[in-house]
Amino acid sequence: MTTTLETPAFDFAPYRSLSNEELTDRINAVRRKQGSRLMILGHHYQQDEVIAQSDLRGDSYQLSKMAADSGDCRHIVFCGVHFMAETADILANRPEKIAARDGHRVDVILPDMAAGCSMADMAAIDQVENAWEDLGELIDTNDITPVTYINSAASLKSFVGRHGGIVCTSSNAASVLKWAFARTSRVLFFPDQHLGRNTAQTMGIPNDQMPVWNPYDLEFGGNTAEAIRNSKVILWKGHCSVHQMFKKEHVAAFRRDYPGIQILVHPECMQEVNEIADVSGSTGKIIETVRNAPAGTKWAIGTELHLVNRLKQEHPEQEIHFLSPVVCMCATMYRIDLAHLCWSLENLDAGTPVNVVRVDDETSQWSRTALERMLSVT
Repeated sequence: MTTTLETPAFDFAPYRSLSNEELTDRINAVRRKQGSRLMILGHHYQQDEVIAQSDLRGDSYQLSKMAADSGDCRHIVFCGVHFMAETADILANRPEKIAARDGHRVDVILPDMAAGCSMADMAAIDQVENAWEDLGELIDTNDITPVTYINSAASLKSFVGRHGGIVCTSSNAASVLKWAFARTSRVLFFPDQHLGRNTAQTMGIPNDQMPVWNPYDLEFGGNTAEAIRNSKVILWKGHCSVHQMFKKEHVAAFRRDYPGIQILVHPECMQEVNEIADVSGSTGKIIETVRNAPAGTKWAIGTELHLVNRLKQEHPEQEIHFLSPVVCMCATMYRIDLAHLCWSLENLDAGTPVNVVRVDDETSQWSRTALERMLSVT
């Protein structure tokens, strides 16, 4: 993956002193000038003031797909994290899309390049390649389907594409695992161990057939040879720092203090939380569940704080609580603010785009293969 970083016409420092009102006015000025050529995407976990400036709101894959389907768009500014911008570049700049735009690429811009994802960083491409080689000493890797969660770098999506594997989201993970098991007897699932475990558990796979591979342990990821040979799903030792915070004690406390409350969690939560929740589902399912619930329903929701607070504001007819007593937000998402958004937009408008995320052609090709396999099963 390569990132194009042009010399900015505007230094970022002065933007820090501007008020939100000033920044909003300047952002809107660029939006009016660019019109339908510009699309600002806002992930559900973003701050409210950033979401207010977004043309589309959604999860990472949904946003990338919607933007890629736009015929007029020439510039995507993705208010999310790095892997999301990569996915947007891969989908928006498919060869047939570029041909339909007479050879023009869509620039994908990440307002702050430091907006990464700690989960995605827990599985580096060299670690995954080393693990694949080590697994080959014990079992036939031709009988393993690698599955990467969409919350991963393009290099990992490319890896699974090259090795007959597939990408999944939190909403289609079960369908993806069924697809994989129709082809091989084992799955290597990364980077989030909890989504992999929770999904496989619903399919009847016990924990003793789901060893966890620790990339920092040089002896078969910290497992015995027998455990690997007995495996059905080999899980990667990775997690979401936000969803890791929710504990079964938090569930018990809410059920004790709020009779009738329902627990709604994301499947990136630990197994001990996921299996005692009333509802477990993707970000989209969490939003839909609250939206469709009767007035007066009480919820304790285990997902990112900004989203929970937004649901609370949008659904005053319901009683909504954040599941953890500890403030827990996606710190890397929080790096995207109005100042970074305005700076990146004004540089784009001046013809000196900054933080342009571009995935190299080979990585894009194999990543698209893995994504297309995912689409075939959803």
